[in-house]
Amino acid sequence: MTISYNGSLQKATFFLTGFQGLEDLHGWISIPFCSIYLTVIVGNLTILHIIRTDVTLHEPMYYFLAMLALTDLGLCLSTLPTVLGIFWFDVREIAIPACFTQLFFIHTLSLIESSVLLSMSIDRYVAICNPLRYSTVLTPARIVKMGLSSMLRSALLILPLPFLLKRFQYCRSHVLAHAYCLHLEIMKLA
Repeated sequence: MTISYNGSLQKATFFLTGFQGLEDLHGWISIPFCSIYLTVIVGNLTILHIIRTDVTLHEPMYYFLAMLALTDLGLCLSTLPTVLGIFWFDVREIAIPACFTQLFFIHTLSLIESSVLLSMSIDRYVAICNPLRYSTVLTPARIVKMGLSSMLRSALLILPLPFLLKRFQYCRSHVLAHAYCLHLEIMKLA
């Protein structure tokens, strides 16, 4: 199967190697990965549900915790299904557009996570250093602005990356030495 990028024919998929040398143990290795996957999903959904339903938790610190739970959930959902697909079904091929989409979400959500951690540290700084002004400094509108700005900044920083990678020609190997798509590995193949 070939497609044309920049006038040249090339394969439409990348091949994910997963964990090299451990192919015989994929069934056993998949048990902790599946456990982690289910724990992350259930744990983060529980955190989000509790913060949403308990009115006493409608404070800036818990809103930031909810943002962190959402990004953690997104990171888990963008990487572990590919890894478990390799373990359980030996699905090692990933379409190039799907790989670039996965790459975008992994890196964007990682940047959002670091921005949310920065916002949480600002929240704690204001709570410790200016406790009397805490509610006037961290208003709900300011929290929304901080969350949206971290999302927008992260997406805008990573958005050019898949488009730039799409312009490269992948004419040698299409084998990625990982269980999901990372931009450094893709750049090595160009």
